[in-house]
Formats: sequence, structure tokens, C-alpha cells
Amino acid sequence: MQRNASIARMTKETDIRMDFSIDGSGSAKIDTGIGFFDHMLNSFARHGFFDMTLQVKGDLHVDGHHTVEDTGIVLGQAIKEALGDKAGIKRYGSFLLPMDETLVLCAIDLSGRPYLNFEASFLAQQVGSFDTELVREFFYAVSYSAGMNLHLKQMDGRNSHHIIEAMFKAFAKALDEASTADSRIMGALSTKGTIA
Repeated sequence: MQRNASIARMTKETDIRMDFSIDGSGSAKIDTGIGFFDHMLNSFARHGFFDMTLQVKGDLHVDGHHTVEDTGIVLGQAIKEALGDKAGIKRYGSFLLPMDETLVLCAIDLSGRPYLNFEASFLAQQVGSFDTELVREFFYAVSYSAGMNLHLKQMDGRNSHHIIEAMFKAFAKALDEASTADSRIMGALSTKGTIA
């Protein structure tokens, strides 16, 4: 059974179309209008082995906030829809990712309960045309839209590009683990019998 989702979201600020597959090969075709953000989402798809096509038209003449936040909302919706009832999946995933001087920890519980614990500091205000303060906004939107408990912590690092990229890659690896099926798991991995 393929775990896929197609999401469309249109507001006065953004128009977003996404096709997403949990069980992919890391293939991505992404255009958000923000080059560095495209690079991060491509890294997410590649390192998590997710297939994703994404087209975003946002009010970039204002700034990148709506484009980044709304993309996070749509990605969270796609993850939630693609996972379905979450029967048979590991539910938990974590990864400690090094990138040169940077070290980032990501841990996920696909619990159905949204929560973000985000700890990072960026010396640069921008990487390319991407505002670094939007990293937290993106992951907040993903976690709440997907209904996941998401912890992202910068353990070390100074280069803002490296820190952000390590976060996206660590998130990809942790989500790949959490969404993996385990033949020992019957139904949902919960004492409640369901992961809402």
C-alpha cells in the first residue's frame, strides 16, 4: 500500500500544491521562490527517501514568512494524510546529525499530539534571501499540522547555513525512522489502541 498525499492550499497570501510520498526514493521537484528554502526541502526529501513535488506562489514582495509557514502547514497535512491510521509504524524516531562544526539532534513522536521544542541560535539573520527566524516557524507549522511531538536541538555549531541544513536533514532521518513499518507491531503502537 502506497502512503501518498496530495494537498492544495490557497489563501490570499499563498497558493500551494504538494504531492508527497512517504515510501519514495528521495526524488523532489520544488519551487517555493526562495532558493535556500528549496535547497532545504530538497535535502529533506533526499535524506528521508521521500518523494515530493511542490509548487508555491507566495507574497514574496512582502517577505518570506507566509510562504515558509504555509509550506510547513501543507507538509504537515501531507505527512498526516500519508501516514493514515499509523498502524504498524515505529512511531518514534531520532537522529543525531553532524555537519562540519555543527551537531543537531532531532527526535519525533508521531503521537497525534502537536508540540515543538526548538533550541537553536543563528548568528546570521539571513541565508541567501531566507530569514533564519523562519526556521522555527516552519517546524512549528509542520509539528502542529501533522500532530507530531518534535524536538530539534542545536548541540553545537556557528555557521547558520550548516545549522539549518543539519536540522532539515536530521528531521528527515528521524521522520523516516518513525514512519517505518515494523512487522512486530500489530495495529497502532499505543496502549490506547489508537494514535489519534
